[in-house]
Amino acid sequence: MLIRAAADPALPRGRVGESGVREIIWGVNSVDALEILVARVSADREVRRDADGTAHFLTDLGIPMGLRLFAKTPVISAPDPLNAPGHVRRLNQHRKWRLRARPKVIGHVVFAIPDVETDAAFMRERLGFRLSDSQRGVGQYLRADGSNNHHNLLLLNGQAAFHHANFGVEDLDEIMVGANYMTRQGWEPSQLGLGRHRVDSGLFYYLPCPAGGEVEYGADADYVDDSWVPRDWIEPLFGFSCFVHNLPGFLADPPPWRFAYLTDARVPTVGNAD
Repeated sequence: MLIRAAADPALPRGRVGESGVREIIWGVNSVDALEILVARVSADREVRRDADGTAHFLTDLGIPMGLRLFAKTPVISAPDPLNAPGHVRRLNQHRKWRLRARPKVIGHVVFAIPDVETDAAFMRERLGFRLSDSQRGVGQYLRADGSNNHHNLLLLNGQAAFHHANFGVEDLDEIMVGANYMTRQGWEPSQLGLGRHRVDSGLFYYLPCPAGGEVEYGADADYVDDSWVPRDWIEPLFGFSCFVHNLPGFLADPPPWRFAYLTDARVPTVGNAD
């Protein structure tokens, strides 16, 4: 991740505001795959290439993105075993004593855009992304080809803007140690506190980011492959959370359990629920 001053002329220009994440660079694992993707994208828009071969472009709705040859470094995690009544996995061993969170990955990035279907189709048809889930009235969860993350990109229905980026840590302990550390450094605490999404099972803790939007500590989200059957979350609030520490007003009443499996190629719109 590169952080630049807001006035830096090197910052990409798009239609998603002047703060927060201004460009996403997607890693590609071979030269042949990179050139195939660049050819698909450049069929109807300008693509700028850097000296190192990185290709920069705008999506249909103006999100700045890039493609770059990239060899991913293996991620090594060692979360503490969990104990439960009658199920002892950690005997004569205490849990880690952490000082702060040390994120290992950028799990996903989220943008709001006024026409989710347009850019979701661009990501699927041009860049080979897969639909993991669709949340009525909210957006679509997309994962990159070759990724097992439930989603690498969430497109939200709304005015064009960066929303948040997810930083993956090992477990719940690291989330909350990190949250306490950030509060002690003067960051505003999360309004929702600790929670767990239902749509991807991930634990979350959101913090406001001085560079714009929010940052999210995340852990224990779902990992999927191409045998995964996407779901249509007919009641979007049911997909939003299993629990939230600081229960907001919009979850004062438990949402109805309404969802369906998308067993064909149909992708529902993100308009109002039926």
